[in-house]
Amino acid sequence: MLETFLNNKPLYYDEIDYTRMPRIYEKIKTSLRLPKIIHIIGTNGKGTTGRFLAAALVSQGFDVGHYTSPHILEFNERIWKNGENVSNAVLEAAHEELLRLLSEADATALSYFEYTTLLAMLVFSECDYVVLEAGLGGEYDATAVFDNILTLVTPIDFDHEAFLGSNIDEIATTKLNAVKFAAILGVQKHPEVVKIANEIAEERSLRLASFKEYLDAADAVKIAQISEELALAQYLQNNLKLAIAALKFLGVAYEAEDLFSAKLFGRLSRLSENILLDVGHNTLAASSISKSLEGEKYTLVYNSYKDKNYAEILRILTPVIESVELIGVNEERIEDAGVLKAAVEAAGLECSDFTIIDEKKSYLVFGSFSVAETFLREYYHG
Repeated sequence: MLETFLNNKPLYYDEIDYTRMPRIYEKIKTSLRLPKIIHIIGTNGKGTTGRFLAAALVSQGFDVGHYTSPHILEFNERIWKNGENVSNAVLEAAHEELLRLLSEADATALSYFEYTTLLAMLVFSECDYVVLEAGLGGEYDATAVFDNILTLVTPIDFDHEAFLGSNIDEIATTKLNAVKFAAILGVQKHPEVVKIANEIAEERSLRLASFKEYLDAADAVKIAQISEELALAQYLQNNLKLAIAALKFLGVAYEAEDLFSAKLFGRLSRLSENILLDVGHNTLAASSISKSLEGEKYTLVYNSYKDKNYAEILRILTPVIESVELIGVNEERIEDAGVLKAAVEAAGLECSDFTIIDEKKSYLVFGSFSVAETFLREYYHG
């Protein structure tokens, strides 16, 4: 059974064997049929950019897969095909087929993410297009082993420094080295990202453009219509623009209505009149949310992994936060409650434990997929 098989694999590693996925893929690649792949790399916005693109392609009649991670409530969220998460039956069939292709040693050696990446490609074997979202990296990511026709680059910022590099130049280089043929750059916070992208493109004779080069006045009208229909915050509108640039690159005509059902859950999603939920967990996400909620005040339901810059995240969110309520999350990577509480108080915010939803308060639930999952499973049943 797939669930039992994956549960025996660790989700996270202190060190990663970057040779494993390419080595094992090389053994089985002749048994896989690869559709046209659009690869998405970056720090934030990969999921929503991918869902906007995938939904538009489906609406235009294509057979489309979208691979995204991590999931919030169930594994099936990672493997979406033609408008819905794939069924357990489809996943089990793909799991059995993949085990037939792999040696027992290789199946065991593959990480959780590496195995599920290959699993998704089996599920998507009959698709016209696959929108493939990288995990934490770029050049060495499991998704980078496949040939693709286009790479979309969402905003690149600090995150996963232990694996990607200690400064923006190193992080951007690691991510952008995944580009194989052509790339479209989304909005970038750091000018170094654009500089490095241009250097890599020139060195390797790659096609490189900004999303702005593909959009015209007619697109602006459609973007405004979609943004109003889906009530998109500005940072989500930027992701939408990158997805539409990809459609233009692919030569796929679209209407605004093609994207009306495209919003991905967990990205500044309104659960009720007084609850917003976002799975962001880094400084770039915090900045985007702070700008989007400017002028409003929320009780922040929060927790953080030890390796996140939570002191800076709290500082960035302070203008839109009245107080912080720490939600207990049962995961070993979560920061010690006392340490996190001290960081909240150092930011000048009142801190308490989250226990129950008060209908008189406005909440922002933020801090990772684990925070979102805990809140939805244990506290919110709307």
